[in-house]
Amino acid sequence: MSFALVSRRSALTFGRRAVRFESTTSQKAAEAAKQAGAKASELSTKASEGLSRVSSAAGPALAKYAKGLSSTLGRVGGRTGKLVAFVERQTPFVIYYSKVAAELGRIVFKGQSMTPPSVSTFQTYFQNFVKSVQSGSFFSKAGAPLQNVRNISRTQVAAAGVLLAECLGFFTVGEMIGRLKLIGYHGETHAAAH
Repeated sequence: MSFALVSRRSALTFGRRAVRFESTTSQKAAEAAKQAGAKASELSTKASEGLSRVSSAAGPALAKYAKGLSSTLGRVGGRTGKLVAFVERQTPFVIYYSKVAAELGRIVFKGQSMTPPSVSTFQTYFQNFVKSVQSGSFFSKAGAPLQNVRNISRTQVAAAGVLLAECLGFFTVGEMIGRLKLIGYHGETHAAAH
């Protein structure tokens, strides 16, 4: 056999061994990945089961506590009872509109590509605020807006009046469009009252 043929066979053999070595390595890696995935899903399942057990145990207890508190506060009479009843009636609306505001804020943040301030920026502003409150300089600036009101010129008052008239006009036109008539709201007829 010639040297070229022997070297070719040894290269093929070496190449096959390398490929076989790579395939067993990739098979082992794939098996390890499957095992890790199975273990992760098992742990995730256990965590969700534990969380559901905790929430199912805490849910009835919290509901029972809230019901007891509500019934206790419902027995209170007078102004306090009226206040409690008013707060209970308004709670669903507040929760709903706070969720709406949060969702709207999220949409605006995404649409405008906004990001919240960094922690260091927030800390800097908060520390400056705390320092100004502690030193009393924050409260000494409270009279500054009153001084600004005293120094308003006639042109600024006229500009504010024009702006107010524009806002009132747009509001009025919007009301007319919304009601589909110039005066009054659609309501019951006189005959319906009898």
